[in-house]
Amino acid sequence: MATNVLMILSGCGVLDGSEIHESVSTLVHLDRNNATVTFAAPDIDQFHVINHQTGQPSKEKRNVRAESARIARGPVKSLADVHGDQFDAVILPGGFGAAKNLCNFASAGAECQVNPDVARVLTEAHEAGKPIGLICISPTIGAKVFRGATVTIGIDTDTAAAIQEMGSRHQNRAANEICVDEGHRIVSTPAYMSAERISQAFDGIGKLVDRVVQMARQHKSAPQTAGTLR
Repeated sequence: MATNVLMILSGCGVLDGSEIHESVSTLVHLDRNNATVTFAAPDIDQFHVINHQTGQPSKEKRNVRAESARIARGPVKSLADVHGDQFDAVILPGGFGAAKNLCNFASAGAECQVNPDVARVLTEAHEAGKPIGLICISPTIGAKVFRGATVTIGIDTDTAAAIQEMGSRHQNRAANEICVDEGHRIVSTPAYMSAERISQAFDGIGKLVDRVVQMARQHKSAPQTAGTLR
């Protein structure tokens, strides 16, 4: 059964875009599940550009969608042209770009605002009963969009407190574990929020992808049970 997954990227590079190890790990596991992947990203300027050699901000400007194409190895759709209910599942890798470009959690914490197209696409997927996978710091986006959701970002107490302040719930998990919110159909994993080795992040992301794909295929095989989720 073919599974069509939308991956929302936020640039390219852990400090100002999508975390590359997490993004590639997600793609490997999706490939092993014989899933088809569509890439999308907001067609906006990055919050800022970081020189990954020095860790210092640069004065240059880069476009989130154009930078995301480095990971996709080809064209990336503008998120404005995408609808979440057109796919079987949606997955967001982490990286600071998720907290800087897809929302402003990095600077505003619990008072953050989510990019309108990100919020719209996730809401469309959710209301159509499609599962959502959130990796690393991106569960903060789910916590903001879906008040009352249960997610994990690992064991970081400050971020967990912000999730709770946003009206959602946090569960501690190791890097190679997942948190499943069956009601909201959200699966999350800490990845590099907790991982000390790439293998730990890879294993957790693998469990997330397996569960998201399983949920997506169950939904497709039983369409009569689908309905608006709240």
